[in-house]
Amino acid sequence: MRFSLSLRTQLSIIFAGTTILLIFIFGIVYGERSIKQVEVEIGNSLSEAAYLMENNLDQYMWSRYGETIMLSSLSDIRQLEDEQKIGTMLNQTQSTFPAFSWIGLTDQDGTVIASTDSILKGVDISERPVYSEALEKTFIGDVHEAVLLADLLPNPTGEAMKFVDISTPIYDDNNDFMGVLATHLSWEWVEEIEASMLDSLKNRDSIEFLIVSKIDDVVILGPDDLLGKPLGLESIELARTNQNGSIIETWPNGKEYVTGYMMENGYKEYPGLGWTILVRQPVEVAYASTKELLLFFLVSGLIFVVFFAILGWLLAGRLASPLKNIAHAADRLRVGELVQIPLYRGTSELETLSLSLRKLVSDLTHTESALVEMKEVAKRDELTGLANRYALDFYLREFVQEHKMAIVLYIDLDGFKMINDTLGHNSGDELLIQVAQRLKKIVREGEMISRVGGDEFIVVLPAGKENLAKRGKVVGERIISSINKPYLLDGQTASVSCSIGAAFWEASNSINIEETIRTADEALYAAKREGKNRIHIYG
Repeated sequence: MRFSLSLRTQLSIIFAGTTILLIFIFGIVYGERSIKQVEVEIGNSLSEAAYLMENNLDQYMWSRYGETIMLSSLSDIRQLEDEQKIGTMLNQTQSTFPAFSWIGLTDQDGTVIASTDSILKGVDISERPVYSEALEKTFIGDVHEAVLLADLLPNPTGEAMKFVDISTPIYDDNNDFMGVLATHLSWEWVEEIEASMLDSLKNRDSIEFLIVSKIDDVVILGPDDLLGKPLGLESIELARTNQNGSIIETWPNGKEYVTGYMMENGYKEYPGLGWTILVRQPVEVAYASTKELLLFFLVSGLIFVVFFAILGWLLAGRLASPLKNIAHAADRLRVGELVQIPLYRGTSELETLSLSLRKLVSDLTHTESALVEMKEVAKRDELTGLANRYALDFYLREFVQEHKMAIVLYIDLDGFKMINDTLGHNSGDELLIQVAQRLKKIVREGEMISRVGGDEFIVVLPAGKENLAKRGKVVGERIISSINKPYLLDGQTASVSCSIGAAFWEASNSINIEETIRTADEALYAAKREGKNRIHIYG
């Protein structure tokens, strides 16, 4: 089915379509670029956060590293015999720098001779890395849980205590090894740095900092569900190539995060521990602003589309009004009213059109009437006024599109030739006219009666829910009963009977309705062989 649109509608569509096209191009060129730029800036901000976290960690560790070396260089520290004085100095240092959870001084055999609050004093720690790794140079140990100090240091949180070790050898004036100055840095200072970083990013939701140790890629700072677990992420591999950046990657929990990464490389004399700093934010949270930007483009675009569609509608109304008036006049002419096509002057195209249409519409009106009349005549049997073969074919083409089942009755009069031979052809024609009238009274609205030649008729009955065979038999017997009644022809009484062949058509079968008509024709001949004046239902 073809649809036509008014000029007003078409112009509105053109205006709206042009606007949509421009918005689409603008969205592709500028919108997508803007969204990509925002996404890049979000990734850069997380990358920068990882960098700042790494920088804070390195500077903090560098300070503690330098403080440990400076403390080891004091002359009072080398007076191993004055344990009380050394203990007082260590306590003062811890008071000044509370990040040191414990500071101890060992002799050359690894026995603690002085320490803060005398904790572990007299204990041999020679087997501990904090001593054994610091015999020749300053040692920095990765994060580990407390072993000896777990039950000796205050622990108000009740959580497992973790430390970072910094220890350095002590030499006398003759550069002979005397012992080791060992320190344990509380891991709480890292959490304080993390809190400070989060505070600086408080306008950003769901950001998390993680620190991954280079030992087995274990998480040493981060969400509780990841602490102590190894991570195998692309961001970690990228960070260890000394890159600082961000990527989108899927984490072990199956969720996607924008992840900023940076490897801790040390600061000045502090060599670093090779930690990987990760800063992550869920993609849906990180890119929420891009969704808002996209929504802005969509809403703005929709407003522009509506505005230009209305503008097109108003402008088209002004342009289309004369054409609409001409069309309205033509419609009135078509239904028989005596009106003239309006004449428009001032616009040459409209003036030419209105003048031409005045004559054309008049001619077409007469021509259309003649064509309609000829078309109706072409579809009717000239003698009986019933539909002819052409009308039947046209009816069947539409019928199969609207119905699923049908009953086809093929009717042939018995004794018609005798009427022609005895009473003449005029009487035969009159008989056919009366038969047609009787058939019209039997069939219902929507059912087709067609004279397809001589004394042959076809009736097509759309089938509903009723039984097909029963419906065909009832109508067929009704037709036989009606046709068997006497006819008055030129003052004489005459009688004929009829034979009917019936066949059923269903859209679900592969047989088309034309084949069904041929089947009904075959059933008609079967009825005649069986004795005539009866109905034979195929199958």
